[in-house]
Amino acid sequence: MSNKTPVIVYGAGISGRGAAQVLADRGQQVYLYNDAPAKVEPELEQTLTAAGGGVKIGQSAFYELLQGCKQVVLSPGIPCDSANVLAAEAKGLEVISEVELGYRLYGGHIAAITGTNGKTTTTTIVGEMLKRLPVPSAVGGNIGLALSKEVESLPQDGWLAAELSSFQLEKVNTFSPDIAVVLNLTPDHMERHYTMEAYGAAKQNIFRFQTAEQVTVLNYDDPIVRTWAAESKAQICYFSRHEQLENGIYMQNGDFVISWQGQRQTVCNISELHLFGGHNEENVLAAIACGFFAGVSISDMADVLRNFRSIEHRLEYVTTIDGVPYYNDSKATNTDSTIKALEAFKDGHIILLAGGHDKLTPLEPMMELIKEKTDALILLGAAKERFYEAAVKCGVANIVLADSFEDAVQKAYKLAHKPQVVLLSPACSSFDMFKNYPERGRCFKKLVLALEGGKSE
Repeated sequence: MSNKTPVIVYGAGISGRGAAQVLADRGQQVYLYNDAPAKVEPELEQTLTAAGGGVKIGQSAFYELLQGCKQVVLSPGIPCDSANVLAAEAKGLEVISEVELGYRLYGGHIAAITGTNGKTTTTTIVGEMLKRLPVPSAVGGNIGLALSKEVESLPQDGWLAAELSSFQLEKVNTFSPDIAVVLNLTPDHMERHYTMEAYGAAKQNIFRFQTAEQVTVLNYDDPIVRTWAAESKAQICYFSRHEQLENGIYMQNGDFVISWQGQRQTVCNISELHLFGGHNEENVLAAIACGFFAGVSISDMADVLRNFRSIEHRLEYVTTIDGVPYYNDSKATNTDSTIKALEAFKDGHIILLAGGHDKLTPLEPMMELIKEKTDALILLGAAKERFYEAAVKCGVANIVLADSFEDAVQKAYKLAHKPQVVLLSPACSSFDMFKNYPERGRCFKKLVLALEGGKSE
């Protein structure tokens, strides 16, 4: 990458600011561009200016920049079909994702994880496993700092655990991780990708440029993902909760088993872990695959798994009030994630809080399970009317509409009695009421903890 030719970093969020900083630190002339005014640290702005670039705002500024630049680095939040991106491509500029940039700047090892659900949990476990290797490691991508920022200090023999969303994978053209994992594929982000085919194609970019020496890890139990083996040039390692695999990672009598090239090893048993739910069993299987191919020992993988607790906002236990446990699953921003949360509670009797910013995904499969698993469905947010109609159509019996987030928690508190559980699992993003799902989860925990002390008569 020539330092003399200016680069545009499009989008001033965490990824964009990180990418701009890394490029400027390398002496690259870089312009950090945003459609609307954005908060940029004064130190970053000074660094950009010192390298001959700066911060630019507004479409007219973007079109001016196109005249002298050769490359645009996209932040994940910028749609590939936006007018500015199309204009850049029409002028012959190379448009790449921030992840592609990070990959080009880094010559070390990567274990990359994608999927509709489970990415953060799996990547976090893999990150803990990689810490056991005798080389530096880091976690980045859709979790933590920008990928280009995380790899800045990693040496060639280092390892990065990268959580990658479909948005981040849309504009890669050489990205080739040592290990590429696809956990699952269910409808999500239709407002961005429009079709499942386009969504799946973005996910496939995680392994599209791999070589025969590398490994693609696929969920054998997912009927779509399983077929993607034919699309990869890398070695295929399946994982499965239900099938014993000749070459793969699977479960047998609760044991997590590695079977590879004639060798069979047991890592640990599900009973030893603090995680619960079938979705977490899949996450553990995928993480074991990453650890195994990265060279982490069986004993180290087992030790990490035995000590791992659920990540914040993902089926996170909050407290128990009058015998009723409360769980924060704010990270469930789509219907499939909520389905997995409901399935984790084998005995049902759930008071479910759902709703938020509607992603317009199909609701019937989730509502059928809600009918089976819940004692009450409390709906809130912008999606509540559509959710209500779908729930009634599927025969969900006890539906309650809440006027606010606080009202929803209060209604759940008044309804819940032992042996029920209260579960926030919205099946929606949070943008109608909150900045993001962590803020929503923290609000839920704060409201629940304020209830402690027993029900008032």
